Amino acid sequence: MLNFITWDFDPVAFRVFGLEIRWYGVMFTLTFLCGWFLLCQMFKKEKRDPALADVLLWYVALAVIIGARLGHCLFYEPGYYLSHPLEILKIRDGGLASHGAAITIPIALWLVSRKYQVSLWYLLDRVVIVVALGGLFIRTGNLFNSEIYGHATTLPWGFLFVRNHEVVPKHPTQIYEALSYFLLFIGLFAYYWKKGGKVRNGLLFGSFLVGCFGMRFLIEFLKEVQVEWEAAYWLDMGQILSIPFIVAGIAILVIANRKELGKKDHLPQAGTLRKRSNAKKS
Repeated sequence: MLNFITWDFDPVAFRVFGLEIRWYGVMFTLTFLCGWFLLCQMFKKEKRDPALADVLLWYVALAVIIGARLGHCLFYEPGYYLSHPLEILKIRDGGLASHGAAITIPIALWLVSRKYQVSLWYLLDRVVIVVALGGLFIRTGNLFNSEIYGHATTLPWGFLFVRNHEVVPKHPTQIYEALSYFLLFIGLFAYYWKKGGKVRNGLLFGSFLVGCFGMRFLIEFLKEVQVEWEAAYWLDMGQILSIPFIVAGIAILVIANRKELGKKDHLPQAGTLRKRSNAKKS
């Protein structure tokens, strides 16, 4: 009787004119489509303008791609990429870091809040719900790619990653993280829905930071290092980068429970967002 799972999944979903479309790319696309749909539903529930979801789709998508790529290049292999800056553009070769996206997404939301005069806290509290769901899809994509897995294990759910020529089962940390993101999504969305969208500024955002990066910090202990220099340290880069986000999340939760963060939301009612944008252009 086998005490592990043999994993030999083809990472290529299909080909278009000779171009490989990987399952990771499909999962990446699903992240944005599901995120857009959920935001539309939340804005409709609150009788807000769903057009804001269209705006957020583009801003957040660009923030994720740029931030995640720069995060990998500058956090994990700065020496190489600073010496070969054009290599940063080769996203198809792989190399994305969620911590980089965690920095650029709030910047993108700040730009949206400034442009459309929308509360930044309002955006942060709602976007992190879909980001948590996105984590489920992205880590599933990592599993399809047979990448970012853990140390050797004798547990019956260990995965033997055949395509990487592994000879012993490893912790499927992609699944651990995917499940943790899914549970975080369920918790945040359930609380949001129970409150009818009327949540105290910062509570969802702070909870996301603590839950997401807290779980990431713990699961990293089971992971193999992504770059060789990490092996010399007790904490890897993923854990080091997670600590500031955990601290920030705790601070936000403490402050949010004591006083109202930011000003009262002045999000436009349905059908008014595009008018506001057009008025500024004229």
